[in-house]
Amino acid sequence: MKLHNLKIPTQQVNFKQAVIQGIGQERGLFFVNQFKKLENLDEILIMNFVERSSHVIHHLIDGELSFDKVYEMVSNAFNFDVPMVEVTDNITCLELFHGQTLAFKDFGARFMAQCVSAFNDKNHVTILTATSGDTGAAVAHAFYKLEGINVKILYPKGKISNLQEKLFCTLGENIETYAVEGDFDDCQRMVKSAFDSDDIRKKHNLTSANSINISRLLAQVCYYFEVVSKYYDDNLVVSVPSGNFGNLTAGLIARQIGAPIKRFVAATNANDTVPRYLIENTWSPNKTVETVANAMDVSDPSNWPRIMSLFNNDLDKLKQVISATIKTDVQTFEAMKALQEFGYIAEPHTAIAYAGLIESLQDDEQGVFVSTAHPAKFIETVEEVLDIEIPLPEALEAVKDKENLSEDISNSTELFNQMLLK
Repeated sequence: MKLHNLKIPTQQVNFKQAVIQGIGQERGLFFVNQFKKLENLDEILIMNFVERSSHVIHHLIDGELSFDKVYEMVSNAFNFDVPMVEVTDNITCLELFHGQTLAFKDFGARFMAQCVSAFNDKNHVTILTATSGDTGAAVAHAFYKLEGINVKILYPKGKISNLQEKLFCTLGENIETYAVEGDFDDCQRMVKSAFDSDDIRKKHNLTSANSINISRLLAQVCYYFEVVSKYYDDNLVVSVPSGNFGNLTAGLIARQIGAPIKRFVAATNANDTVPRYLIENTWSPNKTVETVANAMDVSDPSNWPRIMSLFNNDLDKLKQVISATIKTDVQTFEAMKALQEFGYIAEPHTAIAYAGLIESLQDDEQGVFVSTAHPAKFIETVEEVLDIEIPLPEALEAVKDKENLSEDISNSTELFNQMLLK
């Protein structure tokens, strides 16, 4: 598999190098030079999820690992269900929250853990990552107690739900968590600054588990083929709740290699950089706005350069495949209530995807909206908005009373880098 640095195209790496390095020189993202179409799509679509996903990933990495090794890694990573739930005749929900930490990030984090374990030929690797909510838990659990791997997770203090926080800040062992005085973009900036330091990278053998890591993206491509295995339809529209835009990037990769998806809806909250860009043709991130869909509170999404690369930086071509919507908290609550009337209980991120879909869907189209988190991860909001009580899943019940082990830190890149160099 050949990848290049989007900022410095002369920096070329293979899949193993991209996974271990995480990010390229000058914070450039690694991305595939050229995607090849799947030749046996019809055969792959009738397979079960694990077998199909193994074929998709083996195809994407272009033979860098044997199929048997990929199958072993995928089997270990994707050991949970991927159900699709019909809401109306032409609208279905793809539920991605049935993994260990009840969020879609389990796909990418668990597959990345398999990759790092397979590729780790040094005595020690440090995973340094920022999270706006679900990534932290997924990464922490995926790498928990793995020999030779240390994990450092930064998250915005007071800006993720209590249960989200408890899922990854109570583990200890090789998992270190830091509550940052600031927002997610501050956390992301601190992580990128650490990667800019040759001394820090060498000392810790740094890699990142954010969706900037290519292994995360490849894992996420797989569930879009689950969608098309159920709806092989030229009029298929998929709405994706979008924050850092890794999930949408994965969907676009699936489409690039042959998934028959007509178009995507990038459903955002009040952090509307991408929707404004598609209207104004000017990239102008505002300060991050806090919303009830906190995992999407990202104003400068890291994965956007990859999306532009998929369309050769041609914005007109991009607009033919991607539309975008902006939803306020009030509109999010309305969407949650509308879904409740259909008998479907959704948390805010999922509701935003649904709201974006129904705003865009035409009569002759089949719509799928992506659900990225279990409603219980946002239990306070869901119960208040919908006036119901929902039981806690076992994963949350087990951590709700545990001690939070996080360390509070400032959002100073200089101080954080100094700490890493000690």
